[in-house]
Amino acid sequence: MIIKRFTVGWLSTNCYVVGCEETREAVVIDPGVENERETEEILKFIKQNSFRIKYIINTHGHPDHISGNAVMKKATGAPILIHENDAERVQADRKLHDGDVLQVGTFKLVVLHTPGHTKDGISLLGDKVVFTGDTLFAGSVGRTDFIGGSYEELMRSIKTKLLCLPDSFKVYPGHESSTTIGEEKKHNPFLQT
Repeated sequence: MIIKRFTVGWLSTNCYVVGCEETREAVVIDPGVENERETEEILKFIKQNSFRIKYIINTHGHPDHISGNAVMKKATGAPILIHENDAERVQADRKLHDGDVLQVGTFKLVVLHTPGHTKDGISLLGDKVVFTGDTLFAGSVGRTDFIGGSYEELMRSIKTKLLCLPDSFKVYPGHESSTTIGEEKKHNPFLQT
């Protein structure tokens, strides 16, 4: 699995291109691009690796994660996927549900519904990795003061869907740097209670 992070948009959102080394199928997660330069940088990486984008996946529907949906879809022809709780507002091509399995080349991404930051929040579980959107960060957790946010729901999502993963699993969040499940269990101040 090839994972490349791009920091894009006005809120420094992490956009990921995740590709299969064997088949060259790939996905784009959270294309929050806000200008042509950012878009071109991602498309250049896709072209250099001969990737065929199978899906554009939104971890949730906030503008800083979806602003590049249209331009990325136009450039790649890939459908836009988002959790069913926000599929109408974001005009997705496919609604995702908890437990859905997305086959991308030789690897799979399992959809984990992780609401709390938003009602439609998802994480994507791969082989020894998890893309957590704005649910879990290195040393922090997602904000819950937006419409549809719930701190209790967020903590339940983190504890029942993410912290049960092996400590060695790499966490790729929607902002800031990557971490591991074990690191967050030990040092994340929001998870020490």
